[in-house]
Amino acid sequence: SNPLERLNKEIKKRTRVATLFPNEDSLLRLVSAILSEISDEWETGKIYLNMKEIG
Repeated sequence: SNPLERLNKEIKKRTRVATLFPNEDSLLRLVSAILSEISDEWETGKIYLNMKEIG
């Protein structure tokens, strides 16, 4: 799906900057931080459907 492809592309782009990770845990911490940031952006993004207007 398109959102998943964009997510993978963003992770690859940001991990390319570091290029070398001392261990697997450091990579996991970075990817977790990236996913958390993207999740926050999605949650605070545009609202297309306002439930207050419907009810």
